[in-house]
Amino acid sequence: MAIASRPSKVTIPKQSSDCKNLLQFLVTRFPLIDETIWQSRFQQGKIHWLSGEKVKAETALQPGKVLCYYREVPEEPVIPFPHQVLYQDEHILVACKPHFLPVTPGGKYVNECLLERLRQQQNLPDLVPVHRLDRETAGLVIFSVNPETRGNYGQLFADKQIHKTYQAVATLPSEHLKWTLPKSWQVSNRLEKGNPGFVMKEVEGEINAHSVINLVERKEQLGLFKLSPITGKTHQLRLHMMKIGMPILNDKFYPLLEDEKKLDFSSPLQLLAKSLTFRDPISGKQQQFQSGRQLSQWQDNNLDK
Repeated sequence: MAIASRPSKVTIPKQSSDCKNLLQFLVTRFPLIDETIWQSRFQQGKIHWLSGEKVKAETALQPGKVLCYYREVPEEPVIPFPHQVLYQDEHILVACKPHFLPVTPGGKYVNECLLERLRQQQNLPDLVPVHRLDRETAGLVIFSVNPETRGNYGQLFADKQIHKTYQAVATLPSEHLKWTLPKSWQVSNRLEKGNPGFVMKEVEGEINAHSVINLVERKEQLGLFKLSPITGKTHQLRLHMMKIGMPILNDKFYPLLEDEKKLDFSSPLQLLAKSLTFRDPISGKQQQFQSGRQLSQWQDNNLDK
């Protein structure tokens, strides 16, 4: 059994609720977790208010208060690949994560994530990611070190003031020998949650996803692509590569969702968050960070030449 080292938090809603106590509230809020599990957590003292005061299953709801609990999973995967810290100052930390490692806890992962690794390694308990990166994707992530300036860096993403580039490897179609490099595509469509909810799908309606895609190198049937997302929808680049007929190598979600299997560390998704460029909102300095990682499929292909 793996237990989160830090609590998850849920705020008791201020509007009226039919729940008579905290046990009923948690069972209603998290229907996939059996009531007996919540009862056990209460009995073991694993649930408390944000102040640290322990609570019982029969404790009455107190609207507006924050309740803390600790996520548990029967067995947590261990990701045997290191991360790197590229930069740190009094406001931000920039790290490069490996494939397979989530940025934050979720699902089967309670402690094995980049955030928890950095909090412990750098002794930064208040560290918070400013943006997200898929667990399957490797590359650069910005974290906020200072709560007082956290909003300044989050606003950069909200205002699209950060230029991000990715690299991807995909199999080229037979007509690729006719293409003059670099070859470019601009993809714009509307993406929404599909079924199941952790995948995305293209739908009709107002456009909300834009990407610029460039084929920059090729080696036999493989192509190395530079991807520039204009927007930041979930799985946007993976869907847009599929849209131009060249799904990213080792994608277990698109074009077909594969059955969940044991982690295969030999076939990482060939997608890398390669660079980040922005003007620092505090210092005014132009910042540029680049990952030193290489996509394994492209690296192996080059070594064979």
